[in-house]
Amino acid sequence: MKYIRRIGISAAFLGIFLFSGCSFEQQNVYRQANEDLEAGYYQTALEGYESCIASGKKVAWSYRGAGIASLRLGNYDTAIDYFTDAYNTKKAGKELKKDVLAYRATAELKSGLYEQAMADCQTLGSDYGLDADGYFLTGQVALAMDSYEEAEQNFDEAYAADSTYDMAIQIYQAYMEVDLEADGTRYLEAVLTTEAKDTQDYCDRGRVYYYMGDYDSAKTELLSASKEGSSQALLLLGMVYQEEGDITNARAMYQQYISAESSSGAGYNGLALCDISEGDYDSALSNISQGLSVATSEEKQSLLFNEIVVYEKKLDFATALTKAQEYTALYPDDEEAVRELAFLETRVS
Repeated sequence: MKYIRRIGISAAFLGIFLFSGCSFEQQNVYRQANEDLEAGYYQTALEGYESCIASGKKVAWSYRGAGIASLRLGNYDTAIDYFTDAYNTKKAGKELKKDVLAYRATAELKSGLYEQAMADCQTLGSDYGLDADGYFLTGQVALAMDSYEEAEQNFDEAYAADSTYDMAIQIYQAYMEVDLEADGTRYLEAVLTTEAKDTQDYCDRGRVYYYMGDYDSAKTELLSASKEGSSQALLLLGMVYQEEGDITNARAMYQQYISAESSSGAGYNGLALCDISEGDYDSALSNISQGLSVATSEEKQSLLFNEIVVYEKKLDFATALTKAQEYTALYPDDEEAVRELAFLETRVS
């Protein structure tokens, strides 16, 4: 099985919104649903939001929360319905309408409903105005529709509005997903023309060079950042060394990262990848287990995917199949995992 998972460097954070006019009990239900959503407990969050909707409290925001939870669970049609309900709620304000419209377009994009997604993006632009994220979303939809010129125009607008390393990488990854890596590389090249001003800039530049496959330049930038105390640079250095096949140095960087960030699962995921490279599958499972005990929701996904990989490499196809079934129940829109599940089903009769 050729796929393994590295944990992403950037993560999106869900806001916790203020609420009023609810009973004390419903305030707690709504607050807990928000916490569950942020923590990645999407089914539990969904149930909490549905309770609030049924009680008639925080209805618009609860519809929104239920939509996000359904989106994360891969239930796109249900998510679209919830976002539509949130949008049509009488008390929904302008900012909420703008927010759920973007979420609905995202769900429609994932459902393959490209015309509807583009219509929502156009409504966003005409009624609310597009910010960098709105332009990026519109570019994604246009790319899915094979409207390459329109996609480029919107990505250019997104980058003009937010000329950051993160935005350049997001656009690059969007192109890479449709095998148009060269079109995305120019955004990485553009962001590298800016001058590094601080430790985070050196770290971000190293991250960009990593995505470009320029590992020597990545190491130069990341070593500068690590000397200034950046733990993120240590994690990235581990990834760079691993790509170069230097497992000894990769393992050292991951171990240093764990010492600096003991509450993160990313370092343990890196150690597990080193173990997989060296064929030490029992050690890989041990590191995955330790990582899961401290992982964020994003880190958890990568660790659980790599757990499937390890059991397959151990030729324990029955356990790998069980893990794949559990994984796809949690992350149903992961196409690699769906393919892996189908493969494992052929190995277990």
